[in-house]
Amino acid sequence: MVSALLLRAAHQSCRAVRYPTKTTVKCRAVVSLPTTRSEALRSPNLRSYSTVTPRWQADLDRTRNIGIIAHIDAGKTTTTERMLYYSGFTRRIGNVDEGSTVTDFLPAERARGITIQSAAITFHWPPGESNVATQPDLQAPRSASPHLVNLIDTPGHADFTFEVLRSLRILDGAVCILDGVAGVEAQTEQVWHQASTYNIPRIVYINKLDRDGAAFGRTVREVASRLGGWPAVCQIPWFEGGNGPFRGIADVINLQGLRWEGGDGKAVKRFSLQELDDVEAQLAQELRLARIALVELLSEHDETMVEKFLESDEDHLIVSPGDILDSVRRCLLTGKGRKIIPIFAGASFRNIGVQPLLDSVLDLLPSPSEAPDPEVSIGGVKGGLRRLLSGDLLVQHKEQTTPAKGKQKKKSAIVADSRSTIQQLHGCALAFKVVNDAKRGVLVYVRVYSGSLDRGSLMFNANLNVSERAPRLLKMYANDAVEVDSIAEGQIGVVVGLKHTRTGDTLVACTGNRVTPPEPLNSLQLRPINVPPPVFFASVEPHSLSEEKKMHDALAMLLREDPSLHVNIDEDSGQTLLSGMGELHLEIARDRLINDLKAKASMGRIEIGYRECPLGLSGPVTKIFDRDIAGRKGKAGCTAMVEVFDPETSPVPDPHALTVETTNGNQIIILAPELQVETNERGIEESPLLPSGLDLGIIRASLQNGCLAALARGPQFTFPMHSTRVTLTLNPTTHLFGSDTTAASLSAAARLATSTALSNLLSNPAGVASGSPGTSLMEPLMNVIISVDEASLGAVVHDISSSRGGHIISLDEDIPITSTDLSNPAEDLDIPPIDPSKVYAPPDPFQSSTVVGASMASDSGNRPRTITAKVPLKEMVGYLKHLRSLSAGRGTFVMAVDRFEKMSAPRQKAVLADFRGGY
Repeated sequence: MVSALLLRAAHQSCRAVRYPTKTTVKCRAVVSLPTTRSEALRSPNLRSYSTVTPRWQADLDRTRNIGIIAHIDAGKTTTTERMLYYSGFTRRIGNVDEGSTVTDFLPAERARGITIQSAAITFHWPPGESNVATQPDLQAPRSASPHLVNLIDTPGHADFTFEVLRSLRILDGAVCILDGVAGVEAQTEQVWHQASTYNIPRIVYINKLDRDGAAFGRTVREVASRLGGWPAVCQIPWFEGGNGPFRGIADVINLQGLRWEGGDGKAVKRFSLQELDDVEAQLAQELRLARIALVELLSEHDETMVEKFLESDEDHLIVSPGDILDSVRRCLLTGKGRKIIPIFAGASFRNIGVQPLLDSVLDLLPSPSEAPDPEVSIGGVKGGLRRLLSGDLLVQHKEQTTPAKGKQKKKSAIVADSRSTIQQLHGCALAFKVVNDAKRGVLVYVRVYSGSLDRGSLMFNANLNVSERAPRLLKMYANDAVEVDSIAEGQIGVVVGLKHTRTGDTLVACTGNRVTPPEPLNSLQLRPINVPPPVFFASVEPHSLSEEKKMHDALAMLLREDPSLHVNIDEDSGQTLLSGMGELHLEIARDRLINDLKAKASMGRIEIGYRECPLGLSGPVTKIFDRDIAGRKGKAGCTAMVEVFDPETSPVPDPHALTVETTNGNQIIILAPELQVETNERGIEESPLLPSGLDLGIIRASLQNGCLAALARGPQFTFPMHSTRVTLTLNPTTHLFGSDTTAASLSAAARLATSTALSNLLSNPAGVASGSPGTSLMEPLMNVIISVDEASLGAVVHDISSSRGGHIISLDEDIPITSTDLSNPAEDLDIPPIDPSKVYAPPDPFQSSTVVGASMASDSGNRPRTITAKVPLKEMVGYLKHLRSLSAGRGTFVMAVDRFEKMSAPRQKAVLADFRGGY
């Protein structure tokens, strides 16, 4: 009882720091606890810790790995700056316009006023002692005790989608920031669905409520209709007098009002519900309605809330704030089907609402131990990381590779061996970002999922099969760093000095500093980070031949930092081509290449990454490759046939095919009807007709790699092939030549046969009645979502439909971007959409009560409109400047590749003329 009272006093002290009042209580309870798991187990007073969380566990439970995600210019960096200021990390508030923010430290970020690369920063909330372990009190919220917050500020521009993806990959929770004026914008939907792929719990913070035209209620309804969840309104805005300036928020959970008194936002005045009745009667009444709506919504998703409601005599206002917080957290973390979305309010630039948002991060978002189980694969077996650490996944792997006759006899031995193997795993981490720092060298950002990474330890890269030593470990604070001895489980840190590690690689550390982990730990891989395909490219040329090697070294470092960039060399011209996600993406890459990496090179104009597709059938082509490879004789053959591929209309492949692989819009079918494939006792495919040293896996990989190499270059326009089906046939009697047939010779034979078949499309191959089918150019068709005001709508629509050859799909309708596979397979796509009229949202100032979802703006000319269109990518190059001239600087747009579409003959002729004229 005494410790509980002490904790409440400490809680009041923390609250006094965050929301100062005239009376400040300074008190805290300190309990000496074991600092490690082993110390806890060896402690003679182990029973006394049954009600006290050990520090190693408390540190994990009091850690939050969160990210800030949003559409560009929604206020992510501004909100981050306030979080750092109120936590005591900084002594002044940075400004994006002045270029003085902590997280936007790159010169290009400060010059453009946008976030380009994600920045990791660590701080404690609430401010004060960070390593104090206290006796838990179920009545106090989680935000009563100090927590460690690892925060990542992500970009909002569509060109930096990969930067957001690799940050989301390692987060446990996220704060999605919405512009209170613009509402749910297109890029907001994009990043929301990206977070859904990793099942990340999210809360929503509606920002910029101080601006004219801000509409909290309308934005809440848009959250329901466009983000597909039930909004749980936890705060409502406080407009002075009902329609005056934005002064603060009303807390629905605690039934109180918070009014910021100006200045730096540290002076906050609290009002109870009874006091609000005297100060703002209209707000107090709305607060009661919001509490009723919140309890009703939680009762529909949480049975425990129903019980608490009944225990409170069915009075919505009597339900305790702690019960409501716990219910919101349960629904957010473990809800089935359509989840609820907690909604908070504020105006970060005016320093309003950030401290309660930080409290909500601690109270609602999960710790690393509560986050969804990370997906891992080991020896081809996939499962959760917790299954791996318990040994179950290793048992499953060993059972699959053990002959059927010995499974029963070796069951106990398999379990014991698996437990022994997993005990050798000292640490497991994912490298999610690589940065070349001018002072510190190569920095590899890692998230530790199990155990720890220690300074000086050996780390095995399971993707590259190499071991590297970690000479230095850092804890990052944006551009500053502090050296540490270890990065513990659930933490985000930096390893300095790794020479080979790339983005998405899994790092494994074993006990005893073993160079190579025991099998199958050497094949352990965390879920990789998918890289979207690039659509723009530009040529890069060194200033002289002597600078060519340095340029390519700089490009290699650039690609290691950002895998969404691609480099390839044109075989005809010898030019080096750099490909990226957009114009701004390539501009930033050029600046990094020339200014930061000091490459003496120049970049040509930005071009479009077109594709080439066949117009008919090539006929079968058989080629025998017979040539020495690396001083060893190589001989192999293959038969290839090329035809048009359409996923919807093309015939189904032969079910007896050795493999069917669809990648980058092309399909590769490998047939080997005479190979006599059999499955042995271990479930492995074998064939008696294969030469020694070759198995079916090697043959599949070799033929696929050779075919993909041929498809990378079209026969007529030299662009990569698309919508192409290649059927490779392997005859063991005529295509295999004993020991002379190697993996390299098979790959070369597949490439030769496929290239010849593609070339035959331009000639007159056998089987084609008249003329050659030839090939055609395909261009990227973009799904474009444009946001403009009512006054500019007509001019923008006319420009898209007439001048740019686009097709208008809809106006003011929710058409999701379908360019990338970002849907969450766990979500039920058959769930009907939410009716916004059934969602609670407080009325907005100046809004008619008879129109649900109507715009707040009194001037209809300023009403925001959304245009969804499909436009060729070529017509969208440089479109932003043109859009701003049409919309008086107010228009914005996002776009993503919808598909590649075959070009008409006149358009193809014009594009080729323009393309040739560019060189």
